[in-house]
Amino acid sequence: MAEERRGSWFGFGFCGFGQALGSGRGRQVTSPEPLRAAGTDAEVCSVSASWSYTAFLSRERSGPIPPGPAPTCPRLLLSWLPAPAGAGQVQLSGSARGAAEGCRDAWASETLLVVLRDGRGPGAGAELQAWAPGSALCGEPLWAQTVVPEAQREDREDGEGDGTRARPLPLLPGARAYVSPLSPLYRPLAPELRARRLELGTEHALLLDEAGQVYSWGGGRHGQLGHGTLEAEPEPRLLEALQGLPMAEVAAGGWHSVCVSETGDVYTWGWNESGQLALPTRSLAEDRETVTGERLSGHGPGVTGTTGDEGGAPASCIALQPFPALLDLPLGSDAVKASCGSRHTAVVTRAGELYTWGWGKYGQLGHGDTTSRDWPCRVEYFVDKQLQAVAVSCGPWNTYVYAVQRETS
Repeated sequence: MAEERRGSWFGFGFCGFGQALGSGRGRQVTSPEPLRAAGTDAEVCSVSASWSYTAFLSRERSGPIPPGPAPTCPRLLLSWLPAPAGAGQVQLSGSARGAAEGCRDAWASETLLVVLRDGRGPGAGAELQAWAPGSALCGEPLWAQTVVPEAQREDREDGEGDGTRARPLPLLPGARAYVSPLSPLYRPLAPELRARRLELGTEHALLLDEAGQVYSWGGGRHGQLGHGTLEAEPEPRLLEALQGLPMAEVAAGGWHSVCVSETGDVYTWGWNESGQLALPTRSLAEDRETVTGERLSGHGPGVTGTTGDEGGAPASCIALQPFPALLDLPLGSDAVKASCGSRHTAVVTRAGELYTWGWGKYGQLGHGDTTSRDWPCRVEYFVDKQLQAVAVSCGPWNTYVYAVQRETS
C-alpha cells in the first residue's frame, strides 16, 4: 500500500490585520509558511479569505488517514479527513475574530460572513447563517435558513448522481440559489441552470453548470464577463466563446476571470492592469529589462521581445481582454485548479506545481519578493520542499495553498 500522506495549508501575502499567514510578522509574508491552527490537534481543512480577515474551517485529528488519493479540492477535505460529517469549527483571524462549532463550510466577505452549520436533531437539514463579520459569531445571525440535507439534493432526485458532490459556498446545497454579500442576500437562479460552482468577483459572477458550460453576469466595464463588450449583463449569459469546450473550474478575481478546461487548458479574460491575465501590461513595461533574465531562467514563457511604441511601452501591452484568451503554461503543464485574488492569479498543475502571476505588492505571489509579474511563474518553495500542491484559495491580497509531501520513487 502506498504511504499515506497528510497535507498542510500554507499562506503568503497581505496580513496587515493580523491574519494567520504563517508567522504573521509585519504586513506581509512573501514566501509560503505553514498555517498554525488554534488547538494542539486542530487541522485546517478549508480556507475562505476576505480582504481584512480569513475564515478557517478546522477539525480535530482522529486516527490514521484512510487509504486513497489526496483530495483535489479544499471542500473535499471535509469528506477526506477522518471526522464525522459536519464536525468542524470555524475560526476567524484578522479584523474579525470569533469561532463557531458544528460547521461544514464558511464563506467570507467584507460585508457578510456565511456559515453552513449542522441542523439540530436527528435528520435535520443544515442551517445557513449570515453574520456581520464583526459579530464574533455571537448573539443572533442577521438571518438564517434551513437547507435540505446533502443526501436529498435535487440532483439525486433527477438521477444525476448520489447527491454527495460538493457545492461550495456561495452556491447553496440543495437549492438553485446563492448567497450575495449585498442585499438581497439570497438570490435564486433560473431553474434550467444546473449549477455546480459559482464564483463572485467584485462586480461580476461566474457560474459553471453540470455540462461544463460557463455563464457570467454583473458588471462588465473591464471585460470580465468575456462576451466581447464592456456592457453589464443583468442575468446569467452563456459564454459563447467557450461553448462546446467543457470546463472543470472557474475563478473570479476583482475584475478578471479564469477558467480551466477538463483537458487542463487555462483561459483568462478581463482586466490586465497588473498582469493578472498573464498578458503583457503597460504597468510592468518599465521592469521588462530587469526581469528578462528571470523569465528565461524562472520557468516563464521565454518570450520577452516586444516592439516599443512612442511612449516606450511594448506595443503588445493589453489593458483589457474582453474575450477568453488561451494561456499556455510553461513546460506544457496542464492545470487542474485555479483561484483569483483581486489582481493576481494562481493555478495548480496536474504535476502538483503552483504557478502565480499578477499583482505582487504584498508577496501574494509567493516568490519571496513583492514584484508583480505578467507571466506564469512557478513557486519554487514547494519544489524545494518536495511538496505537491493540491489546492489553492486566493484572498484579495493573499494566497493559501494546500500541499502534501511528494511520493518518492
